[in-house]
Parts: sequence; C-alpha cells; structure tokens
Amino acid sequence: MPAIFDSLVHNQGLPAHKAWRVAYVVPFIIIVVIAMGMLFLCEDTPTGKWSERHLWAKETSSTESVSQGKVVDLTSGFSSSGPSTTPSLYNMGMDDIEKKGGAQTPRVVDKDPAALGQIDTLRQDTVVAPTRKEAFRVAFSLSTMAVAIPYACSFGSELAINSILGTYYDKNFPTLGQTKTGQWAAMFGLLNVVFRPIGGLLGDVLYRCTGTVWSKKLLLTSLGLIMGAFELAIGFTNPHNEGTMFGLVAGLALFLEACNGANFAVVPHVHSYANGIVSGIVGGFGNLGGIIFAIVFRYHGSDYAKSLWIIGAISLAANLAVAWIRPVPKTPVISS
Repeated sequence: MPAIFDSLVHNQGLPAHKAWRVAYVVPFIIIVVIAMGMLFLCEDTPTGKWSERHLWAKETSSTESVSQGKVVDLTSGFSSSGPSTTPSLYNMGMDDIEKKGGAQTPRVVDKDPAALGQIDTLRQDTVVAPTRKEAFRVAFSLSTMAVAIPYACSFGSELAINSILGTYYDKNFPTLGQTKTGQWAAMFGLLNVVFRPIGGLLGDVLYRCTGTVWSKKLLLTSLGLIMGAFELAIGFTNPHNEGTMFGLVAGLALFLEACNGANFAVVPHVHSYANGIVSGIVGGFGNLGGIIFAIVFRYHGSDYAKSLWIIGAISLAANLAVAWIRPVPKTPVISS
C-alpha cells in the first residue's frame, strides 16, 4: 500500500490527501476477484453441493463402515436408523444418474480406489445438528475458552498494533518520513506469510512425535507467553534506535504470528464434532481482542510504549490463566 500511494503521488500527480483514498481501489479489486472465485469455483463442502448434503448423510447410514453409527439429518433433526433406501452412489450407473436429473442429482463418484477411499473417510463423519443449548455449551466451555482467549491476545494484539505501528515509528524516528515508516510497519503484517504457518507446522510436528494434544497446548501457551514478554520489552524500553526497534518488533511478529497458527492447530481437537462453532468463537474473540486493545491505545493517546506493556501484561496473565485447561474435553457436549 505505501508503494501504491507513492506511485499515485509521484507518477500520477495526485495530492497526498487523494492518493491514499484512491490507493484502496487496488485491494478492493483484488478482494472482490478472490471472493467471486471462491463463490463460483469452489465446492460448498468436501462432498459437493450444500443442497445435496442429505444424500450423503443417507448414503453414510447404509455403508458397512459406519453401520453402528447414528446420522442426524440437519434438515429434519431425526436420526436415521437401519439401512437407507437411497441407492448406493457407488453402484449407480450413468443411466440412473441421468434419469434422476434435477437439482438433487448426486455427483458421479470416481471409481478409482484412491478416490473411493477418500470419499469413505469423508462419509464416516457423523452429521449432528446441535440444539441451541448444546451450541451455547460448546461456545462457552472451558476448552473453547482455552483457545479463544489466547487468540484474543495474539490476533487482537496484531490488529491493534498494525493500526498504530506506522505512527509509532514516525514518532520515534521522524527522519524516516511517512513512506519509510509505512513500509517498515507493513513488514510486521507481511511476516505472517512465514511465521503463522510455522506455528501450525510446529504444532503438527509435536503432535506426531508425542501423540498428545497437550504438546500443541504447551506450544500455544509458550508462544503466547514469549509474545507477551516481547510486548513488555518494547513497551518498557521504548527504543529510539532503529535496529533495536525493528529487531524487537520482528521478534514480536515471530512469536505473535506463530501463536496464531499454533492456536488453529489446536482448534480442530476441541469439540471436533462442533468444529464450526469453536472456529467461529475463536475467530470472533480475535476481533474482540483487537477492539479491546485498540481502546487501550486510544485511551493512552500517543504514549504507544505504555499501551504496549499494558497489552503485554494482559497477554501474559490471560495465557497463564487458561494454561491448565484440558485441550480436549473428557466428555462431549453434544451426544451423538
């Protein structure tokens, strides 16, 4: 964005107060193109169209691999017991598919053994429609809070820091100018390309080595605590040396953004049958944390260093407060 701004000012001759507004046209176009691509080119679910999900639920109930399971149709709320009358999609020929027609026509399943194995894996999942009470219990269970609160600290910190970092640099290093401080501030977000996946990758490696989700939880807590320590260090020292400041912020980016990735390495294990609810709560808490920390920055005005150490103290306390909670609940909230 700083590069686009500079181009509009120096190459297109726009005044600065117009150039920063026009610059937003570029991400607008990119985001809209990506959104339209997702809407028209991506599958609704791993098994195909959302409108056809009940066909897979019925087919699942008739397969031998899940003959002892119980499938709940999301549209009816009634469980399907006994063999389904729906013809097997594996045995359905092209003539049968063409005769059925209409919007509910099942997809033709590739008869390649590898493809069939993948579909078998997908179809072994139990489809459950949680009640409002069950959804509420999942959303506010201790295990959900144990991933939501750290994410409020890590992603919340990232959102709030992104909003003030350029101004903070400009205050401490006025000789850099707006463009340079903007470019250095942009690096903090750009490092997500590397550091966020690293957090998820480390979590998966630890899980393979130990076979327990506690290893992922320990990684998440450790990254959260180190993140808070870096925020304290920046806040208390308030560096006026460029190398010190940029080095500390890069270190903060490493542990903060890796913490975001490590968090979502734990999320699928927490109430796995209600993963959508847990993921939504965690993501929402990230935004909530951004709002709370933005208020902290706003309350202290241009004293960015003080706001940073306050956020660091909150992050340390919050991560320690939920460190003891089991990552995987002993008993499920939704009975299947």
